[in-house]
Amino acid sequence: MQNSLILGDNLEILKTIDSNSIDLIYLDPPFFSNRNYEVIWGDAGEVRSFKDRWAGGISHYIDWLNERVKEMYRILKQTGSIFLHCDWHASHYIKTQILDRLFDYENFRGEIIWKRTHAKNDAIKKLTVLTDSIFYYSKTRKFTYIPIFVELREQYVKSAYNLKDERGQYQAITLTGAGINKNDIEWKGYHPAKSGRHYAIPKEIIKNLAGEAGDNYSSIEKLELLEKNGYIVWSANGVPRLKQYLDNTKG
Repeated sequence: MQNSLILGDNLEILKTIDSNSIDLIYLDPPFFSNRNYEVIWGDAGEVRSFKDRWAGGISHYIDWLNERVKEMYRILKQTGSIFLHCDWHASHYIKTQILDRLFDYENFRGEIIWKRTHAKNDAIKKLTVLTDSIFYYSKTRKFTYIPIFVELREQYVKSAYNLKDERGQYQAITLTGAGINKNDIEWKGYHPAKSGRHYAIPKEIIKNLAGEAGDNYSSIEKLELLEKNGYIVWSANGVPRLKQYLDNTKG
């Protein structure tokens, strides 16, 4: 079925696909807009139409969509992900009644807000809708995610990487994250819990300095290693920060 375009009822096609066989799914289902649509198709100006009307209301729509997303869940690999495109008409129902239940809320990876280029002023009394949503879920916590990097803008480099030492240009970034870790302890007069934070030290730089053994280091051992190798800079109020070098930035 590789490189195939299939015309038909997607539910029936989904039932023919093996379980745990698909890496990624993107779906753009009807939005529960309760409208009829006409689209000019191709150079010949052919008119294609479809209906997004649901006689049974929102419950009928959710049942219809849930049946299909359930099959999509089945065919996704354990490392797979799904992106579902919707808008304000049913987005909250889709997330809470379908996606959170099938994929588990813990596997909700984020929401892409898609801003429309041209927004219409609706005649009825309501707020003008400017965006759609794309919900991103993984099937499990062992999902595949490949980030895409682009070259940093020159103006951003000048403003962000405005410090320099013998290694090159760098910016001083935080070594903590939001939330308290009860295992954290004070280091050189600084304790992240006092600010409602916890140590969040990048794994990659520790691995570069200590190899696989660094995985077993405590937070304090990692901080000592970073300072010993010249990667720590202290803020004016006594907070340790990490030197992130421009040469080591992927984009």
